[in-house]
Amino acid sequence: MSHLTRRRDRDAHQESWLIYYGDVHVGTISLRSGNPAETDPWQWRCGFYPGSRPGECTSGTSASFESARAAFSAAWAVFLSNRAEADFEEWRQQRDWTARKYAAWERGERVLTRRA
Repeated sequence: MSHLTRRRDRDAHQESWLIYYGDVHVGTISLRSGNPAETDPWQWRCGFYPGSRPGECTSGTSASFESARAAFSAAWAVFLSNRAEADFEEWRQQRDWTARKYAAWERGERVLTRRA
């Protein structure tokens, strides 16, 4: 069984952590940018698409990294309880197809549309 891991997003302008379940990107916890000083500085997002239905992904804001992490963990428990391995596989297939598409574009090749 997989477990959650957190990796710093080196490409983000603000502090940002990408959360993975095995090889699937399932969420993010990051500092908010451009928000008024009196609002929560941290935001979190839980879920992935494809592999879930609209409305199943959740998000929120928090006063601290630790509270954002706790809120994400609670949301993840609910989200994961409604997932099957096929949902994760759907996400992986989309990730792999997208990588092949961009590689073909780099080579100057025409990309055919994906068939479901």
